[in-house]
Amino acid sequence: MNHPICLTLLLSLVCCFPSFADDTQQRRAAIECTPRAGLPNFLAKVAKGESVNVAYLGGSITAASGWRVQSLKWFQDQNPQANFTEIHAAIGGTGSDLGVFRLHNDVLRHHPDLMFVEFAVNDGGTSREQIHKAMEGIVRQTWKDNPTTDICFVYTLSHPFLEEIKNGQMSNAASSMEEVADRYQIPSIHFGVEVAKLESQGDLIFKADKPANPEEQPIVFSTDGVHPLNETGHRLYTAAIARSWPAIETASGQPQAHPLGEPLRKDNWENAKQVAITADMLRGSWQKLQPNNPVASRFKKHFPDMYQAMEPGAKLAFTLNGTAASVFHLLGPDGSELSVQVDQRPPSTHKSIDGYCTYHRMSKLGLSTNLEPGIHEISVTVTPTQLDKREILFEGKRDYFDEHPDLYADQTWYVGSLLIIGDILPPDTTK
Repeated sequence: MNHPICLTLLLSLVCCFPSFADDTQQRRAAIECTPRAGLPNFLAKVAKGESVNVAYLGGSITAASGWRVQSLKWFQDQNPQANFTEIHAAIGGTGSDLGVFRLHNDVLRHHPDLMFVEFAVNDGGTSREQIHKAMEGIVRQTWKDNPTTDICFVYTLSHPFLEEIKNGQMSNAASSMEEVADRYQIPSIHFGVEVAKLESQGDLIFKADKPANPEEQPIVFSTDGVHPLNETGHRLYTAAIARSWPAIETASGQPQAHPLGEPLRKDNWENAKQVAITADMLRGSWQKLQPNNPVASRFKKHFPDMYQAMEPGAKLAFTLNGTAASVFHLLGPDGSELSVQVDQRPPSTHKSIDGYCTYHRMSKLGLSTNLEPGIHEISVTVTPTQLDKREILFEGKRDYFDEHPDLYADQTWYVGSLLIIGDILPPDTTK
């Protein structure tokens, strides 16, 4: 079945292998809960019976109707005097490097009282330096917006990291996130510790076909080695929160604003932001999609405005005064080849379709994330190249191409917003 969750399985398996550049990093011990300074502001509001907003920022494991839904119900059941509202901010197949840019639009503007951050699996192949930049950026952005918002890091598990945690160590990604948590005294919960224990005891099978009876023993955690089954794996994740909660409550002092203090990295991404694409950035043939357009309506939560390139030569061009720029766009069957130009560098080519594309999904087109501070001219142009899309698709997806060739006939590009560190300058500012 062609479904975002199935796709994200494959994406996660690709990105989840350890980053060998980080082999010298000191791994953290696999502890289920490190409460640090707790969640004092959230717990105080709950105790008073107030309304609270709980945000879930993460990838497909959080996007599923599993621990996210179950934990919110658990909070409500444990605290009937309060009212809990969910802020669903999870996108499958994405990591903290996108989360930090979409944080304001997807989370902060909804005024969270507590934010769970889950990127340990999708950041599995990411360098320690990049994880620090993005995760610290998420923390500092949040507390600049509202210093009373509490944050909790949670770490999920995929099969490539099972042996590590069975041997008592967190993955590189979780260990890197723990360094950020230490700096800001953010509590963390590792969902995988109990899972690994049960697997070692023979009480759990990490990857197997879905059983007819989820209660049968040993229990099956997942069918793909990444995404837990709701009835088993996700319930173990939710149970980890319940077990950790008394320690977090004990560690929580009086409600107060969280101090930012000195950053772990001065080049962290606390100034990352998502900005709208405007008509003056577009050259050639484009159309702004109407809200009732099937593609636009599906992604309107993340792309309030969406533009579609209508023919080769359509160009997105802008001037950045800053250090990083990407495009938040769609990959899909009707994707095209793109030519990226940054200043006077040689152009590079990219595609708005990949081997998994049997439907549209959100993605980040990285233009340049390590620019020297200053003014940069950046453009992306749809080329006339006719892609051999059947060959682009992975072997398991080619039957879908053969059954639906019409879906692949067009060569287009859908853009939603820019992801930048810096500012977009008005046209002609540097001329």
